[in-house]
Amino acid sequence: MKRKLLFFCLFIGAIVQNIVASADSLTVAALMSSLDEAIGAHDQYVAIRKARIKKLKHQLLDVDTIGISFFRWNGEIYKEYKAYVCDSAIYYLNVNLDWAERHKQQDAVAETQLELAYLMASAGMYEEATDLLGQIDREVLPHRLLPDYYNCYRHLYEELRAFTQDNSFRKRYEKLSACYDDSLMQVLPPTSALYLERKEMREAAAGNLQLALGINDKRLANVGLNSPEYALVTYHRSQLYRQMGNREEEKRYLALSALADIQLAITDHASLWNLAQLLYEEGDIERAYQYIRFSWNETNRYNARSRSLQTAGILSLIDLTYQAMREKQNDRLRLYIGLISALTLLLVAAVAYIYRQMKRLSVARNNLEQANEQLHISNHIKEEYIGRFMNLCSIYINRLDTYRRMVNKKISAGQTEELLKMVRSREVLDTGLKELYENFDTAFLNLFPDFVDKFNDLLQPDERIVLRKGELLNTELRIFALIRLGIDDSSQIAEFLRYSVNTIYNYRAKVKSKARISRENFEMHLMMIR
Repeated sequence: MKRKLLFFCLFIGAIVQNIVASADSLTVAALMSSLDEAIGAHDQYVAIRKARIKKLKHQLLDVDTIGISFFRWNGEIYKEYKAYVCDSAIYYLNVNLDWAERHKQQDAVAETQLELAYLMASAGMYEEATDLLGQIDREVLPHRLLPDYYNCYRHLYEELRAFTQDNSFRKRYEKLSACYDDSLMQVLPPTSALYLERKEMREAAAGNLQLALGINDKRLANVGLNSPEYALVTYHRSQLYRQMGNREEEKRYLALSALADIQLAITDHASLWNLAQLLYEEGDIERAYQYIRFSWNETNRYNARSRSLQTAGILSLIDLTYQAMREKQNDRLRLYIGLISALTLLLVAAVAYIYRQMKRLSVARNNLEQANEQLHISNHIKEEYIGRFMNLCSIYINRLDTYRRMVNKKISAGQTEELLKMVRSREVLDTGLKELYENFDTAFLNLFPDFVDKFNDLLQPDERIVLRKGELLNTELRIFALIRLGIDDSSQIAEFLRYSVNTIYNYRAKVKSKARISRENFEMHLMMIR
């Protein structure tokens, strides 16, 4: 399983590098197709991240909780969760914060507090982030952490500015964010990634878009392909093209950013839902709905309040539009189905008429051959049963005459009680029925000598009918023998076999339930027995 996962990772990595390397030559449509495929393979990307997390947690078990290694391994697990599941990332930062406080590692405490505050601000936990930052004394903070300190405050106030509903507070937060951004720029090395990012943002805000795009070129050249940094830089590049009004390039870099996010199993991203909004505005509702739904599911996985608020509005809008579009499509589809059905009926009628004319002679010939065959079988059946019928009539007439004489004799002799007793007895009737069924069975098996074996072939192996010694047919076989002769009316069968109609229905249903073929086709196969 691990080998397959590694192979998949390398394979996808190669594809991504090819896609990214030729991003300028690829059409937006081709990038969209790649993005669709990445969404389809999303479970494999998640499995890769889960495997890394599982390995780190396993290694953490072998680390002494007292040593600095414990702090570092927790930090590695936090990094895996940082852009994947917010709650878990916060948990591991809190574990590290507790360790640093217990071991009085003040630098580690401050560093963890800054990481935790930044993450909480991103997740919409503004009060918690503010409290954490308030616990940090800037005067004793190591110089290397000053950029993180200023950047954390800048980020917090930027988030507050974006989500507040009050104009006065928005202006206040914007001013505070700008102040901390100024302080940040003074302590950052001019060649650092964060410095270039903030410089690009400033030039973009000032309307110097070409200058901002040039800075983005430098940033793009310094990041690795298919990395979280690449996803961020391409996202920022898409925003620059948005300000320029270049929608094609905006879509291109949103797609590249979203592609990197998905293949890295990053759930904290904005590229895909921004792309969904853009596609929605262009009328590509189907794909917009697919992307925003996927993005919403990923946002729920990340479990950050601010991200849910960011995507909820566009999700609701796209969802309503998509449902309306689907309903409109369904209405149009129903209309088309109606028209197609009418045309189909006309076409079928025309084809049937032409076919009937073309096949009339052939059908007549086939009907004649079948009629001759049926006539032959019917004549054979008639001959067999007429002979039996005449013989039985003769026998029963002789029996009636004998019975008449006996009755006359007993009445003349005054033996009325004995006559009454004889009349009440079923012996004569049972004997007659037995002979009738034996004659029927014999005649039928003369016509269809293999009927029992072929009938059993229609049943499941463990449900085959086994006749008792001396039996030709039993009641079940006799019912279906009558059906084979063309008597399929249950009332007629019941009258012949002297059962109720319900009993005949039950027998038929019971046998069909034992069949190895479908119940609907059972009697059709029965009629094919020769």
